[in-house]
Amino acid sequence: MTVPAWLTAAWNRVFALLGRVSMYRLVLLALAALAAIAFVLSFFGLVGPGPAELVATLAVLVVVCGATDAAAHAVLRLPWRLESSLVTAHILLFVLRPTLEIAGLAGIAIAGAAASLSKYVLAWRGRHIFNPAAVGATVLTLLALAVPALGASSWWVGTPALAGPVIVLGIAVLWRTEKLRMVALFVVIAVGVAVLRTSAQYQSAGVPLDFAQVFQPVLWSSPFLFLGAFMLSEPLTMPPRRWQQLTVAAVVGVLAGWPIDLGAVSLGQERALLIGNIVAFAFSVRSAVRLTLRSREDVTPTVRQLTFQAKRRVRFEPGQYIELDVPHRRPDARGTRREFSIVSAPEDLPELRIAFRESTASASHPSSYKRALAQVTAGSDLAVTGVWGDFVLPKKTHVPLLMVAAGIGVTPFVSQLRHARLAHEDRDIVLVYVASDASELAFRDEIEASGVPVVVFTRDRPENLPPHWTWARGVRLDADGLMRVVPDLSARHAFVSGPPGLIADLAPALERARSITTDAFSGY
Repeated sequence: MTVPAWLTAAWNRVFALLGRVSMYRLVLLALAALAAIAFVLSFFGLVGPGPAELVATLAVLVVVCGATDAAAHAVLRLPWRLESSLVTAHILLFVLRPTLEIAGLAGIAIAGAAASLSKYVLAWRGRHIFNPAAVGATVLTLLALAVPALGASSWWVGTPALAGPVIVLGIAVLWRTEKLRMVALFVVIAVGVAVLRTSAQYQSAGVPLDFAQVFQPVLWSSPFLFLGAFMLSEPLTMPPRRWQQLTVAAVVGVLAGWPIDLGAVSLGQERALLIGNIVAFAFSVRSAVRLTLRSREDVTPTVRQLTFQAKRRVRFEPGQYIELDVPHRRPDARGTRREFSIVSAPEDLPELRIAFRESTASASHPSSYKRALAQVTAGSDLAVTGVWGDFVLPKKTHVPLLMVAAGIGVTPFVSQLRHARLAHEDRDIVLVYVASDASELAFRDEIEASGVPVVVFTRDRPENLPPHWTWARGVRLDADGLMRVVPDLSARHAFVSGPPGLIADLAPALERARSITTDAFSGY
């Protein structure tokens, strides 16, 4: 399906804005804002809990989750991430039943501790398998069967008064994590199945069915919106490919919409999510991989390449990216993790290479992550927390392709072109390479070895261009200019990679392509 150019441009402009904050920090800010809204609404009786219950419950969760994570990290000698603890605490606030009763607060403390411990106990090679908040809620629900005073999950967030804020804040999070389509599918399926279930119950009881009376409460008074936006979308429990993520969303949607009665409990919201986590884990046995830094290299005046040695097998497809964790003290709003497209090909393993751009304009105010990464020395180990992405070439090698690389966006294409050469794939590819000036054309040797035609857009004329490379000679990179350098544009599938702002600028020029697939870099 062809995506309209204006939609691609708008999407990437918003992504560029949201990309200034790490996804973990953005989730925490969204949850904190939702908690503040709920606190205000509680004074007017528009949500179930009262103000004092909300404050007491959140305080217990923050203390317990923070202390449990800190203790676990001290034992395992890992850096403590306060944001992770706070996110778990805030999610549980909306899932459990806030209270001022001692027994109830004790149950909430148990749920918080179970949620935090699940990150380390229910884990596989450094990666947790289940959503922590779902584990905590399930543990409390099961314990409440024997000790009802402990309380249980209530999902009080599913109320019309909070539906609007959940949607707005959830869309911001899903836009940043690129999970809008997945969660939209989940909500449609969950709501649809829940309506069918309620309709069947009405008919079984002989009660006249009013569709509006069934549909509206299911959509606005159910926890589906919150479950999808803030729990199902968690990147650490998602498989790497989009079709796998959509499958998980469908499974959770069916189980959440029509919970199976198991007697004492049912497969409610959190249990449905846990089953979805198992499906996701089955798709791809996720594991944290340790990389040892072997060398640094200056590829251009502003582009740096890091070469690593993987200590364990890494599975990826050319065009995918890794999330690299560089723990450091006092991280700024961007956090301690960043995504980097892989430059090397799968055939190069166990060697793995990434590259990034160091902007001289921001050198006076570098991010805390940038400073920490600059201090990593050869022989140091870093953790890859996952491999993700659908920016992969079609399996059918006869499909004509156009690659448009904006600046450092050339990195996934280098991996794809190298793989195609080493795997002896015969593909019809044209690469349009946009750079600020000729000195910023990175990986020229690797691209030249692929043999694909390259059209270069730079302010100055590059020297010693290979025979199959062409300098655009001042041609404007708009729809007409692109048709001049790529006459068969309408027959090609366009793949565009680079900073989201540049992708937004380039999208109108690519509206004549057969389709557009984008890979936006949020920066580091």
